[in-house]
Amino acid sequence: MKRSLLLLPLLAAGLALPVAAQSYPAKPVRVVVPFPPGGPTDIVTRLMAPKMAEALGQQVVVENRGGAGGAIGTEMVAKAAPDGYTLVMGTIGGLAVAKSLNPKLGYDTLRDLAPITQSVSVTSVLVVHPSVPAKSVKELLALAKKGKLNYASSGNGTITHLAGELLKLMAKVDITHVAYKGGAPALVALVSGEVDMSYENSLIITPHIKSGKVRGLAVTSAKRSALLPELPTIGETLKGYSASGWYGLLAPAGTPRPVITRLHAEAVKALRAPDVVEKLSGQGAEPVASSPEEFTAFIRSETEKWANLVKAANMRTD
Repeated sequence: MKRSLLLLPLLAAGLALPVAAQSYPAKPVRVVVPFPPGGPTDIVTRLMAPKMAEALGQQVVVENRGGAGGAIGTEMVAKAAPDGYTLVMGTIGGLAVAKSLNPKLGYDTLRDLAPITQSVSVTSVLVVHPSVPAKSVKELLALAKKGKLNYASSGNGTITHLAGELLKLMAKVDITHVAYKGGAPALVALVSGEVDMSYENSLIITPHIKSGKVRGLAVTSAKRSALLPELPTIGETLKGYSASGWYGLLAPAGTPRPVITRLHAEAVKALRAPDVVEKLSGQGAEPVASSPEEFTAFIRSETEKWANLVKAANMRTD
């Protein structure tokens, strides 16, 4: 009899997760965007949120928590309750690079977070202010070797920072890095002429290229972009160059598997909705919608890849 009574709490604990998962969600779900409003990560999240809210039957609230190249917002979610009500739209910087830049980082991606799906892959564009007398990557590199140039990024460890350091390393040029607190502030700096150049996300830079506010020189991806087919790849000048950004949805580690499964299903539906695909494709983003296992393996491979660059380029968090 005593043995049976002792087992009751264990049985109750075992039944708690399935029951909680069945009633999920019982309140609004928060998705943290670890950058200021108006940037590319914010755009993608706000495209997905209404679709997911409709499917989940609860409001999906987007909350911007910028800083440290995405690490501040990502750490906040890593330390949140693992109940499926606080998620993060993580990026390459906060998920795969931050640890290499800062060994004292307060979280470990694959230990403290549960990958749900890689949302999109996004091409960046090497752009210059119209005052910069370069109309190709070759001319830009020649200019860099003669004088001082600077480039804006959306923060230390972001893809815009990595793309710049990779170019410097491969071309053996010195271009000063100027870090901003997100893609939107970096874009303002570029358009105003505060900085010479940047590696802007195609989600937000294409209209400015077409209006003539900035000049596009090349894309950072391995292949040319369908959105800007007239632009060559940087790799056509620097063989082997490739640097693409990506975003993905994650929950705190320990979130019940049935909840992860539900969130994955609704996120994938949102990413595959025809109107969302059209909007993303029209801005240079490619929906991925991978499984949690595929996303986990991808984060692991990206972490290793960019750790090598961080070491070779002696990148720091300053």
